[in-house]
Amino acid sequence: MRRPIRSVNARSIASAMRMSIAVVLGVGIATLNVSVVVNAVLALGVTYLPAVLRRDWDLRLSPELTLVVTLAVLLHTVGMVGLYEHLWWYDHLTHTLSAAIVAAVGYAATRALDRYSEAVSFPPRFLSVFILLFTLALGVLWEVLEFLARIAASTVGVEAVLVQYGLEDTILDLVFDTVGAVLVALFGTRRLSGLVDAFHDRLS
Repeated sequence: MRRPIRSVNARSIASAMRMSIAVVLGVGIATLNVSVVVNAVLALGVTYLPAVLRRDWDLRLSPELTLVVTLAVLLHTVGMVGLYEHLWWYDHLTHTLSAAIVAAVGYAATRALDRYSEAVSFPPRFLSVFILLFTLALGVLWEVLEFLARIAASTVGVEAVLVQYGLEDTILDLVFDTVGAVLVALFGTRRLSGLVDAFHDRLS
């Protein structure tokens, strides 16, 4: 049975992005840049996550969502080689995209639980608020991790793997996390029916 053209194209694009991350990893190794190497290795691991979920949990992500996840980690990895410092808008872009992914997963999991259990009921308005609060909560957690990573790196005298540029940068990060969540709440929920079904099937 032949695979759909869309699925084949998505796999090809995802493979190309994975190779791009591998190139950045090579650059990090060649320049002895620990932060680039660590972030590239973690990004490569994330690109294989959809395949692991499909193999071990029978949880199938759509080709579009797989591409978005791969694109998010690619942009972050490329940013580590200098784009975060030289392009003022680059950090805003990566935070918005990453927050949209977090919001999408949070919405799909909650919606699937709503369908699965008769003991809970989540009205649409509640789901919209939940998406925002869930995304912001994880955004705050990420900012705390960046802060702790900077302190730990400074203590042992090594380069920080996660970089925090100050309070203003933290506030802006949370603002664009909010933008990503709002975009999903306004325009993305209808496109997440496949992920909701996958979570629901897994619960069943």
